[in-house]
Amino acid sequence: MQDRSIQEHISELVEEEHQLRRGVQDGTVSADAEHARLRQLEVELDQAWDLLRRRRAARDNRENPDGVAVRPASEVEGYRQ
Repeated sequence: MQDRSIQEHISELVEEEHQLRRGVQDGTVSADAEHARLRQLEVELDQAWDLLRRRRAARDNRENPDGVAVRPASEVEGYRQ
């Protein structure tokens, strides 16, 4: 996956998040459905941002960014902020 594709995926996930929030406001999405999907979106966004940062770091270190793979959710979600 190329950086541009990752950035586009991030934008799509953020847009879906906004649609969910609008859906709850207008009553077309239940709060339970929103919460469940938002949790999934958060994980996917964390993975995408992690991948993008690591690809950039690889490039900065003159390594092949294509060798960087998506980390499992359990690993990405275990980071300390």
